This record gives sequence, structure tokens and C-alpha cells, in this order.
Amino acid sequence: MRVLARAFALMGRERDGLRHPRSDHARGIALLLAAILGFTLMDATAKHLTQTYHPAQVIWMRFVGNLLIFAAIFRHHMVPLMRTRQPVMQLGRALMQLGSVGLFFTSLQYIGLAEATAIMDLNPVLITLGAALFLGEAIGPRRIAGIAVALVGALIIIRPGLGVFQPAALLPLAGAFTFAAGALLTRIVRSDSVATSVMWSAVVGTTITSLIVPFFWQPIATGDIWAFVLLGIFGTASQYLLVRAFSAAEAGILAPFGYTGLIWAGVWGWLFFGQLPDGWTITGAVIIVTAGLYVWSREARITKEA
Repeated sequence: MRVLARAFALMGRERDGLRHPRSDHARGIALLLAAILGFTLMDATAKHLTQTYHPAQVIWMRFVGNLLIFAAIFRHHMVPLMRTRQPVMQLGRALMQLGSVGLFFTSLQYIGLAEATAIMDLNPVLITLGAALFLGEAIGPRRIAGIAVALVGALIIIRPGLGVFQPAALLPLAGAFTFAAGALLTRIVRSDSVATSVMWSAVVGTTITSLIVPFFWQPIATGDIWAFVLLGIFGTASQYLLVRAFSAAEAGILAPFGYTGLIWAGVWGWLFFGQLPDGWTITGAVIIVTAGLYVWSREARITKEA
């Protein structure tokens, strides 16, 4: 625990002026890939638990586990870590993260892990759109077209108006928007330490879900304790890695690598639940990924020309 605590502290003291852009981008990509792997393992664990427990209880345990791990690491330094010059932004970021986790975990009760992940993977193009709207980054008609095509891909997976449509598929769609908002806010509050950002997420998430969970609580079976413990570990580690990634590299650089989650979700869905995505899901996912990579390539080209 002391080694991990020192790592948090050292990384939180890094200064942008001491970094090299290329090494930052490489480090950010590596951190994001590790975060995505951890998040998909967390999602698979959550899907296992939501088959028995109400999503509200699973979401609560995810944030409580996060908070308990931080309490064990930092002990008497939790209050100082909550200090920030941007409390409104940190609160907004924490609420967006809570929304993403809540919407996604709830959807796992009703739809497959690969389907939910494919729809959530709209977030890279939404990050691009949000960066243009709220962070002042340029956006042209081609990238707008790419974003529109990605939304079409999501509609192919959801298939509204058809007999196979499940309203629960709209939950990860909403989660993609909250995830993108949280990613952009993470970029805005990067002057705070990583530990501060993750602490805000843990405290806000635990506080709000603690008000809700009593209405849905059921005793936890001894045989399920391991899954709840893993949920907290995966959630904490992945959130930390995500914050580090967006602090190290630009959102547009990282966005396309988020699609690796589709591969992992397909693997875990098949390995743990015997679920394979159907042709519509694969088609929609390919469209989303293609559109996202196109948007990213346009950003990279414009950045290089500038």
C-alpha cells in the first residue's frame, strides 16, 4: 500500500512543463489500454453480480470499494486530497462518472456485455464533438459526418422500431454521453492531482448511492464476496489509470484506443456468459469503430498540418 501511495503522490506532482509531448502520448495510450482492460473486467464482474443483485447495490459496492481502498492507502490524508481549486468541475466530473457506471451496470441486467459495450463505444466520437463545442477545438464537416455515421452504427445495434428492440439498450447510449462529458471534465481538471480526482469520484459516488441502496438491499451471499471485492479493485485501478491517461495525453489522441474495449467485451461475454454478438451488433460496432477512426485520422492530419 505504501508503494502505491507514493506512486499516487509522485504522479500528482508532475508538471506539464517537464514532460515531452511524444513520450506523454505514448504513456497516455499505454495507460488508457490498461484502463480499458480493467474496466471490461469490472463490467464482466458487474454483469455476473446483476444477475442476482439489484444494480443499485452493485453500483454502491463499486464506489464503496473504491473509497475503502483509498482510505487504506491514504489514511489521514483523505481530507487534504479533497481540496481543489475547481470544486464545481470536480463535482460535475464525479456525477458524470456515477451516471456512466449506473447506466451501464443497469443495462447489463437485460442485454449482453458486447452489445452494451459497443453502444458505449460511441464515446470517442462524442468526446471529439464535445471538445469542439466546449473546449474550443476545431471541427469540420467531415468530422461531423463521421460522428453522424457513428450514431447510425449505434442505431443499427439498438434497432428502434423493430421487434428485437430493448429499451435497456438506450441506457448505455446515455452512458456514452455521460462518459464523454466526464472525459472532457477530466481534461479540464488535470491541474489537480490524480488522487484528488479519483477521491472526488469515490466520495461523491459513495454518498449518492448510499442514499439509494437501502431501498434495494439484499444480504450478500458468502460465495459472492470475491466478486464484490474484485469490483472495487478493478474500478479503483481502472479509474486511476483513466485519469492518468487523460492527464498525460490529449483526448483526441487517446480516443481511438478506447475501441479495444469491444474486443475484451466480446472475449469476456463468450468466456464467462456464453454470449456471442449477433450480426447486427457486429455490423453496428464496425460502423462505430470505422467512423471513430476516421474522425481521429482527420484530427491527426489537421494537427500535423498546423
